[in-house]
Amino acid sequence: MICKYFEMFANRGIYHRGWSAVTKHRTPWVMVGGDLPAFDDDVWELYDGTADYSQARDLAADKPDMLAKLQRLWLIEATKYNVLPMDDRTAERIVPEMAGRPTLISGNSQLFFLGMGRLSENSVVSIKNKSFSITAKVNVPAGGAEGVIIAQGGRFGGWCLYAKDGKAKFVYNVLGIQEFAEAATAIPEGKHQVRMEFAFGGGLAKGGNVSLYYDGNAVGTGRVGMTQPVVFSADETTDIGRAE
Repeated sequence: MICKYFEMFANRGIYHRGWSAVTKHRTPWVMVGGDLPAFDDDVWELYDGTADYSQARDLAADKPDMLAKLQRLWLIEATKYNVLPMDDRTAERIVPEMAGRPTLISGNSQLFFLGMGRLSENSVVSIKNKSFSITAKVNVPAGGAEGVIIAQGGRFGGWCLYAKDGKAKFVYNVLGIQEFAEAATAIPEGKHQVRMEFAFGGGLAKGGNVSLYYDGNAVGTGRVGMTQPVVFSADETTDIGRAE
């Protein structure tokens, strides 16, 4: 028996011996919100693939028995391959807290060391939609500090705590729109603590206030107008001491 099933965000399809039945539950690129119908209220369409390869003529009303057969086959295949229960959420499924599944990281803090890198987003404690802080121990040479302390994400979304012209800076990137906070003075030579605190405004993707400290002393502030609500990047990672 040649039988191929499809399911994505509760949009379903089944092909069997030239016949295909499909139903659209939601528009995949509408990532959040919208009133969705019950699964049983989705309208199924039926097409004869041997004569109507472009699926121009819906035969559901003309051949209800064939449609019912394919719907039953879809349910059999979905049960066989653990498709059920269906989940019609989209962006929410990316975030473990929203999806209702465990995270790879337990607790709300994480320790990194120089040289660590290529850390996927799911293997790093999430700082999205919440207040957070970064504390780094640095050893500044005689020529002054320069370069990345820690960075997550990249071109389309992410953040970085770094030093430029000796000063600590923090940048937050939302789809190429960047918000900066910069210290008023350079990090002194020698071993010091650089700390960044982000006070979140509350609510999905809201902004927040940034504060920078050297050894516990306030050295700069800034404002991030909005933040990434769900994901920074599918392929750009977290790196310590560099940005890749």
